[in-house]
Amino acid sequence: MATPPPLIDSHCHLDLPHFQEDRDQVVARAREVGVIAMVTQGVDVASSQAAVTLAQTYPSVYAAVGIHPNDSADFHPAMLQTIEALAAHPRVVAIGEIGLDLYWKTTPLEHQIRVLREQLDLAARLGLPVVLHDREAHEPLMAELRAWVRERVPGSPLTRRPWVGVLHSFSGDLAMAQEAYDLGFILGLAGPVTFKNARELRARARHLDPHRLMLETDAPYLSPHPYRGQRNEPMRVKWVAEALATLWDVPYADVAAWTTATARTFFGINDLLS
Repeated sequence: MATPPPLIDSHCHLDLPHFQEDRDQVVARAREVGVIAMVTQGVDVASSQAAVTLAQTYPSVYAAVGIHPNDSADFHPAMLQTIEALAAHPRVVAIGEIGLDLYWKTTPLEHQIRVLREQLDLAARLGLPVVLHDREAHEPLMAELRAWVRERVPGSPLTRRPWVGVLHSFSGDLAMAQEAYDLGFILGLAGPVTFKNARELRARARHLDPHRLMLETDAPYLSPHPYRGQRNEPMRVKWVAEALATLWDVPYADVAAWTTATARTFFGINDLLS
């Protein structure tokens, strides 16, 4: 049997209880379809600690650490200190999942922005890229990113990286995509690009730069077609790649090669075996 083209799931949540019973098998299944690396994301202090533990446990798992906007209500400076300490671990490759959320409205926007700024500044100090959550918050998030790139990134270790962050599960328009590129960000696409009724997203995806894109599952969420509504897992990043190959009218192997090369460079994990 031919070896499948290598893929990277740039965004998942392997610490969640959804994987408690079969986490070993989930990681193994991903490897079987060519997923050479998975980046599991923290959303608060506890899950960030769990992400680091998982990255220590599984050779193909890396960690991002951070505080999600919907988990930021009780944010205080000691939390940021803990995130900074965790970020020193060599298996930590990003600050995330951080950002803004105006869908759930669990935390006032002003508070979310304060927490986001603290973590953006931390990423600039440490030279780690950021993984950004954006749900119905395009305008305030882009305003924060513009200011950060203008005021905090220059002179920081991030200037040594080709990209400073990724807009996870991108849902903006093409103008937003272009501004993100111009600011030094790349984009992530997940299961929704496989949904037949996601016509606008699929139409936009045809025009995105394939060399500034990472694949993701957001597992256990956003399972792709034909598994929509089921628990997602990293092996299903393959279906995202297949959908993009169809939309771009290119071979699957090309999508795998382009997005895997981008993810390796973005996270600084070029030492991975192909």
